[in-house]
Amino acid sequence: MAKDVLCEVNSCKYWAAGNNCNASSIYVVSHRGKQANNSEETDCKTFEPKI
Repeated sequence: MAKDVLCEVNSCKYWAAGNNCNASSIYVVSHRGKQANNSEETDCKTFEPKI
């Protein structure tokens, strides 16, 4: 499992300095059911906007 998860979406509440993600878990889904052919066909469902 990855030790470091990087994220450049600084409007997410889990974004931390150095482009790190401080969420306890990450949930990624595909636009095409269970199969994706590239990163554009996926979304991070862990995202929550900063308040």
